[in-house]
Amino acid sequence: MISLPSYLFLSFALFVAGIAVMVARKNIIAIMLGIELILNSAALNFAAYTRFANNNIDGHLMSLFIIVIAAAEAAVGLAIVIRFFQIKETIHIDDAAQLQN
Repeated sequence: MISLPSYLFLSFALFVAGIAVMVARKNIIAIMLGIELILNSAALNFAAYTRFANNNIDGHLMSLFIIVIAAAEAAVGLAIVIRFFQIKETIHIDDAAQLQN
């Protein structure tokens, strides 16, 4: 059986990987993938604490809510990226600052 510290370590690894991707990449899609990793680590934390701490359904419902929010973020973010690519013909984040003009 997997213990709570194992889940927490995996969640921490996902969180650190998401932060590293967001800081290291200049590609908008890669940054969105980093955000997805961070949201998945939060969902894993909720599910693990619910499983080991109090055995009710609250954490699982919060995990489901996080997954729904992540799917909506991916859909809206992808629509923004597609429109940005149509305008600028690039998906680098540095070129997004020029959209303010």
